[in-house]
Amino acid sequence: MINIQTLRNDPEAFAKKIARKKFDCDLQAFLELDKQRRIAVTEAEKARSQQKLTNRTMVGLAKGSPEFVEKVREMKMISTRVKELEATVSVLEVDWKAAWLSIPNLPDASVPDGKGEADNQVMHTWNPANSFLEAIPHYNIPWFAKAIDFKRGSKVTGAGFPFYLGDMARLVRALIQFFIEEAIEAGYNEVSPPLFVNASSATATGQLPDKEGQMYEMPSEGLYAIPTAEVPVTNFWRDEILHHEILPLKSCAYSPCFRREAGSWGADVRGLNRLHQFDKVELVQWVLPNNSDQALEDLRQHAEMLLKKLELPFRSLKMCTGDIGFPHAKQYDLEVWAAGQKRWLEVSSCSNFTDFQARRANIRYRNQGGKVEPVHTLNASGLALPRTLAAILENNYSNDEKIKVPEVLKPWVKKDYIGESYIMNG
Repeated sequence: MINIQTLRNDPEAFAKKIARKKFDCDLQAFLELDKQRRIAVTEAEKARSQQKLTNRTMVGLAKGSPEFVEKVREMKMISTRVKELEATVSVLEVDWKAAWLSIPNLPDASVPDGKGEADNQVMHTWNPANSFLEAIPHYNIPWFAKAIDFKRGSKVTGAGFPFYLGDMARLVRALIQFFIEEAIEAGYNEVSPPLFVNASSATATGQLPDKEGQMYEMPSEGLYAIPTAEVPVTNFWRDEILHHEILPLKSCAYSPCFRREAGSWGADVRGLNRLHQFDKVELVQWVLPNNSDQALEDLRQHAEMLLKKLELPFRSLKMCTGDIGFPHAKQYDLEVWAAGQKRWLEVSSCSNFTDFQARRANIRYRNQGGKVEPVHTLNASGLALPRTLAAILENNYSNDEKIKVPEVLKPWVKKDYIGESYIMNG
């Protein structure tokens, strides 16, 4: 959530900054609610103080005396007033917090203005895309349906939940292992997180109340299937105070991810382009506020390094104000070139949330002067597998219908090529 004092101090400047993002929020209505709540809280506190004073006065009075009887009458009136004010505060508190949670994070000044995808800025491109004459879309590879079985996945679960078979399953496992090992080498502590979180955790990272429609829910248990490991890992330190000397903290986590992706249709979602369940390695950092800008650059460079080692052409984008997320202050996206489809596919988002998530999750640190303040949180996909796998299949496809295995994955795949003869049949 936003720093409410910043809004109170200069509503006009705050409104100008928030207007750069695509999210609608009624700041004037919130400020009016905030004013009503503060007045009600103040009145309730005065009434409770009066109640305590009256109670102390009664101690020195003789029971049954006219003065005592008068104080009892006064005490009843004050008690009724306290209950009424506390009830008013409770109602206002619920509405006030819901409104506060609905205000998106402020965009960083360095984020370019724009309305959407077309306004994102290409920072640089590595190994610019060539016209691979023999490349075809991964879903058109003759043996693709034997390697990644969507039909049986749909039978067992539903659309967007495929089976990976034989060497394709091994290739997926190799990618996960490669991403995790590279993260550990870069100083990240590996975490194996829960795959379900409660509403408090989803609210802390900004999935709620912004992305309810994209999450799989277990209403009877009050749980949500995670859309990314960012959610449970970031919440690891929820409601805790960290010492400044242990920052930055860096964690990496592999997990399946679950997203409903409601309303997604057409050629852009064919094959591996968009799934309801997919694998991803997530990188999460908790840092001192002064260090979060550099931490974001480090996250982006790490994700870029993975694509370079996989020898996949990619480009890095600085996302515009109209295309960054609800909790984001600044965001980079990395897109890999899918040679067969002749298009760019997003495989990583690198995000700085500044203190927005930390305020919602109540993650703080004690600085050198002993003052307690919110940390800054960041994360990045390092990397998401389905589209990375799609790019490997398309950029490494040969006329003999084999896929060349990237050199860095051979220690786990243990083959130079995979093809139809290596896929489980049946």
